[in-house]
Parts: sequence; structure tokens; C-alpha cells
Amino acid sequence: MPMLRRARVADHAALVECVHRWWDGGSTPAGSRHPVPALPRLFLQSFSGTSLVAEDGTGIKAFLVGLHSADNDEHAYIHYVGVEPALRGRGLARGLYAAFFDRAAEAGRREVRAATSHRNAGSIAFHQALGFTLDSSEAEWDGLPVHRDYDGPGQHRVCFRKAIPV
Repeated sequence: MPMLRRARVADHAALVECVHRWWDGGSTPAGSRHPVPALPRLFLQSFSGTSLVAEDGTGIKAFLVGLHSADNDEHAYIHYVGVEPALRGRGLARGLYAAFFDRAAEAGRREVRAATSHRNAGSIAFHQALGFTLDSSEAEWDGLPVHRDYDGPGQHRVCFRKAIPV
């Protein structure tokens, strides 16, 4: 099982390379966005302390880029998660989320939020299985509340929230 550690700014190039291999290599989840623009170095420069990497002796196997809101002391946000395709379904993402929840709770955060493409059925199911609820919205897509243009024109998202015990 890979070891879990805090992310570092120096991980950026390796994470981008993982994203290219894991998504551009033909394993892009249906409906997900092209991933690299959503993972600029800025996220590790500003949020490495709240982000996590799972690695073994051969390299990075999974990662979670998350942050604690600067504008709301009760909120944390999971921005980006990746798992090596051959290891999906083995609990790595669950482990990353659990560690993030624990660290957010230790920091006094009471709620974790996340968003995904309205077309990414696997991500939506994963978040719901972890106990996230869907935020209501003014629009609907296949029975799901969708926030239109959430990340820019045509970038509709399903938004989630999960209360965490403090």
C-alpha cells in the first residue's frame, strides 16, 4: 500500500506528468475536463499543506489537492484528485478523502465541498457513496442539479458538500 504524505511544491511536475499519463493515456473518465489547466503550480505553492500524495518506491500512485477556505473558516474544498488507473477501485481515493477530512476537522473545518463535471457519472457516484450531498441549483441535467457555467462558459458542474465532525 502506498505511503501517504503531505504534498510539496516540488511535486508539481510529477503530478502534471501523472495527469498526462492517467488521463491523456486513454483513461479519461467520460465527461471530465482536460485536467492539466485545473492543476497550476499555484495550488501547490499555496495549498501543499492541505494537499496529499500517496506514493511507493516506484512513484506517485494517487494525489489530492485540497484547501481550507480563506473566506469561510468552516469550509474546506477538494479541488483535484487523481489515482493511477490500474489502482482505481482499491480504496486509494477513499483513503485520501478520509485523511483530508481528518485534517480539515483538526483545523476546525465543519464542511468539505467539491465539484465535478455534470457528465462524470463515476465521480458523482463516488462522492455520493462517501456521503456527499448535492447542492441544489437552478438547472438540471439527467435529474442532477447542475450549476451552469460554474467554471466558465459551458463548464457546468455538480457541486457537493459533506459535513464532517469536529
